[in-house]
Amino acid sequence: MARILVTGAHGFIGRYLARYLAENGHAVVGLGHGIWPSLHAERWGLTLWHNGEIDGLNLRLIQRQSGTPEIVYHLGGGSSVGVAIANPREDFHRTVNSTAELLEWLRLEAPDCRLVAISSAAVYGANHKGPITETTVKNPFSPYGHHKSIMESLCQSYCDTYGLRVTIARLFSVYGKGLRKQLLWDICSQLEKNPERLSLGGGGGELRDWIEVNEVVRALSVIERQAGQPQRIVNVGTGIGTSVRSVVEMVVDAWFEKASSRPEIIFSGEARKGDPQSLIADSTQLKSLGFASHSDLKDGLSAYVDWFRSEAGTVR
Repeated sequence: MARILVTGAHGFIGRYLARYLAENGHAVVGLGHGIWPSLHAERWGLTLWHNGEIDGLNLRLIQRQSGTPEIVYHLGGGSSVGVAIANPREDFHRTVNSTAELLEWLRLEAPDCRLVAISSAAVYGANHKGPITETTVKNPFSPYGHHKSIMESLCQSYCDTYGLRVTIARLFSVYGKGLRKQLLWDICSQLEKNPERLSLGGGGGELRDWIEVNEVVRALSVIERQAGQPQRIVNVGTGIGTSVRSVVEMVVDAWFEKASSRPEIIFSGEARKGDPQSLIADSTQLKSLGFASHSDLKDGLSAYVDWFRSEAGTVR
């Protein structure tokens, strides 16, 4: 059993990761933003949740309360391209400052700890065709992508200079039950209000690599074991690109099931800020570590619709 700290454990992916780690016998504590009653946090596998900034003061407090962690999963940071565009200074603080604080604490207080830093495919930027390898030169063009890129550079600096053991996981399009933002949430929210018309941004032909959240946390656990390898960066995706239009149609099919009528689906045709045309992972490295994806996108989207109708629609 390992002592594990998950920053950002209150978030969508963080919750699933904490629960997965706890179910596999680890002692998990969390740090980040969000009021989370102890009973609720425990249901997601946490022995301790601390609501606060990711900084040296709070990290030392958790260290005194729960001991020095052997593994840290750093999910704390900005949450989306749109939010970063709306408030880039706040996104910088959440992503870059928190990483600098965490790395400095590791250097001084927990140099033997292994770190998995969660980054994003947004660091690759636009103008890609087909699967993107980890060796592709980073070229972000949204504040969100730039801040994730800076975070990666900080991690590499502490590896090179101080010998910290870090692995960077670049996530592609993560979805699953409990996600209350982005495309799937927008589709279901619109269908709930008006089942006859669906209006979305973009052109519908944008390609994304969709990976279900339970698959993501399994992948992160596999990647953790590579911490300390030279310049280890791993894409977390399936290697399969699916158009936004196809995803919308699958969600609509799940929403209406056997009904003969379908809503009118309208795409604005205007590219959204910070939104590349294609982001598909080359998942060769991840598969070489022994990871295999078992989920089906259509089934996963259907499960999301069921969750939204049973739970999300009643909590506003």
